[in-house]
Order: sequence, then C-alpha cells, then structure tokens
Amino acid sequence: MKRAYAVAYRLLGHREDAEDLVQDAFIQALDRIDTFEAGRPFAPWFFRILTNRGLNARQSRALRTMSELPEDVAGALVSPERAAERADLAERLRDAVAKLPERQQLIVQLFEIDGWTSAEIAATLGIADGTVRWHVHEARRALRAELEPYRDEASRGK
Repeated sequence: MKRAYAVAYRLLGHREDAEDLVQDAFIQALDRIDTFEAGRPFAPWFFRILTNRGLNARQSRALRTMSELPEDVAGALVSPERAAERADLAERLRDAVAKLPERQQLIVQLFEIDGWTSAEIAATLGIADGTVRWHVHEARRALRAELEPYRDEASRGK
C-alpha cells in the first residue's frame, strides 16, 4: 500500500489525488482479476494498472494548485541564506526534471527517489530493463547539462 501510494503521489503530486488513484487502481484490479495470469507476480501487473490510470488522470484533469510556504517558515536551525540556496536549488531541480519527457520524469522519480530497481520499473511500465536504464542515463545527462550553470555559479561563489 505504501509503495502504491508513493507511485501515485509521484504521478499526481497531491496527497488526496494519490489516495484516490490508489483506491481506483485497486478497484480496477479487482474488476480485472480474471485477466491476471496465475503464477506471475502480482505487483508488476497491479503497478501497470496504477501507472496507466495515473498517467491518464494527469492528462485528463487539471490538478489543484498549491501555494508555496513563505520563506520565513524555514527551520530555526537553517540560516536564511542557506534556506534560500536550498529553495533555489530545489526549484532549479524541479524545473530541470519538468523539462524531461514524461516517461523519463516518472522513471527518474521511481529510480532515484523511490529506490526502485530498473527491473521493477520495467515490469511496471511494460518495457525492457535496458530501456529503463537508458532512460535513467539520458535523464541524468540532461539534468547535468541543465544544472551545469548552477554548479559553475556556485563554484564562483555567486
């Protein structure tokens, strides 16, 4: 359940939408249980349903927008300057990931953030393991290129 929610949250970006997606995917899986091949692992079959429904939901509806927390809410142990640097880096990283193709965004999030193996992602998305690794490689290359100016800026001390 936690893993399903994590994938759903990565796809939709909002807690309530992710909870709804997980519930819908379990209902659809129950409705389609007769298509499940006995003897095969359940998780890849279920996660394919979840992923497909999540991608469809993301395309078919505009998600609610959430307002950002004010910068003065930063923790007491973090200096305002460091908090601003972290916020800037996080924003640049979000922007860089958003520029990736949709499939690469999902694969990078599952691989790098959620810790899935390339085999698990391949089984879930119905693609070859090598294709997943290629997408990870290409995404990393694109992210390095996109974030290179920030690295140069940081090394010069701004």
